[in-house]
Amino acid sequence: MSADWPILSTVIWLPILGGLLVLFSGDKAPGVSRWLALAVAVLTFALSIPLWTGFDTTTAAMQFQENHPWIETFKVNYHLGVDGISMPLILLTTFVTILVVIAGWEVIQYKPNQYMAAFLIMEGVMVGVFSALDAMLFYVFWEAMLIPMFIIIGIWGGPNRVYATIKFFLYTFLGSVLMLVALIYMYLKSGSMSILDFHQLKLSMTEQVLIFLAFLAAFAVKVPMWPVHTWLPDAHVEAPTGGSVILAAIMLKIGGYGFLRFSLPITPDASGELDWLIIAMSLIAVVYIGFVALVQQDMKKLIAYSSIAHMGFVTLGFFIVFTIFARPDVASGGVLGVQGGMVQMVSHGFISAALFLCVGVLYDRMHSRQIADYGGIVNTMPWFALFMVFFAMANAGLPGTSGFVGEFMVILASFRADFWFAFLAATTLIIGAAYTLWMVKRVVFGEVGNDRVAALSDINGREALVLGSLALAVLALGLWPGPLVKVMDASITHLVQQIAISKL
Repeated sequence: MSADWPILSTVIWLPILGGLLVLFSGDKAPGVSRWLALAVAVLTFALSIPLWTGFDTTTAAMQFQENHPWIETFKVNYHLGVDGISMPLILLTTFVTILVVIAGWEVIQYKPNQYMAAFLIMEGVMVGVFSALDAMLFYVFWEAMLIPMFIIIGIWGGPNRVYATIKFFLYTFLGSVLMLVALIYMYLKSGSMSILDFHQLKLSMTEQVLIFLAFLAAFAVKVPMWPVHTWLPDAHVEAPTGGSVILAAIMLKIGGYGFLRFSLPITPDASGELDWLIIAMSLIAVVYIGFVALVQQDMKKLIAYSSIAHMGFVTLGFFIVFTIFARPDVASGGVLGVQGGMVQMVSHGFISAALFLCVGVLYDRMHSRQIADYGGIVNTMPWFALFMVFFAMANAGLPGTSGFVGEFMVILASFRADFWFAFLAATTLIIGAAYTLWMVKRVVFGEVGNDRVAALSDINGREALVLGSLALAVLALGLWPGPLVKVMDASITHLVQQIAISKL
């Protein structure tokens, strides 16, 4: 369907222009900057809601399309649109940005206008990534994401922020260069920069493999997949709380989104031939990285490694479809696997954001992320302890929370493909519970660890609002995932059917 007004352009450019307005509001009136940033974030979320309410769940076609000439010489258009895969991720982006603005309200005292502006601009750019249907427009938004996050970590980050920002930039930029080469090649092949035209390209196996590997270099780093994951813990540890939230809740999902928008529909044969590689990398992330998380002493690093393990479920769900196609009696499980990966992405957006915000609450009070510096905070911060334990249980996949739904769907699809895939994937239920509950035991429960913990004050109204909002989202998706699955169903079914046709 088409909107009567350019809803996608509004949701992209409103936060970008609002961010520039906040930026030029100056440091001398931080209160004005904060309230202006909050107003822009709330308005952007409100304007994104019609994407959900007006969405036609019966079709896989792109909706709310906008298409205008941009660089006519090279047939590059300003082409936007969403389907059931991209629309939920846009709403996740606009929702989480509000929480990031509120979370940094009192915490960020150094140049708050620039801090808020960076997040608003990044919000618009990330929405642009999810809604771009022109490859060059997609690439421009994709690369533009690096700039605000580079600034956020580099200015408001920890003592090793320079190392972390350079590592983050190099990893993501180098992978993106190979993706650009692939996009240019497909433009020369098709005579168009339309992503939808790329989906119709007839490519040889050699071409598909090379293009698949080029995409893999970009998307695997962004997810991040093992073994190109090492930038993420460093970036998380050094980033301010808001930076960690956006990085985990949104930016990692862009890698998963790239696989669904580019790799699977454009190079289905190569994806099928190399599915063993992605499945192996995914299972290593689930199992090995889970054990790495178990020995971490820094709470942020533990949650960062946990994110890598949970995103392994996403890529496993996406690529298990090809193994399932090898068994026609259970081919319907392909849709279940991709749906599970998508649900896992949305769920992880809520849970990872909440856990990093919990660590931020403690860091604001104690200026330490070391697990050994805490102990018994339930005695002094009971309301905070309630939220942290709840989000920890969701992270471990407790039934009734969103963390369970996506993992269960992927494991079930894995069973239809291969017992051992499912067995290895299911180990995360044990390993995840181990590292998450081990952290909670040492931080939350027991006797008060020291005098600094004894002097802690419980969460205030602002912190309760942020954590409470995420708790409701985790519960809502965990108890009633139907609406989200319904929105995605037509688009994912169409994608899987297209892959199945290519395998015939």
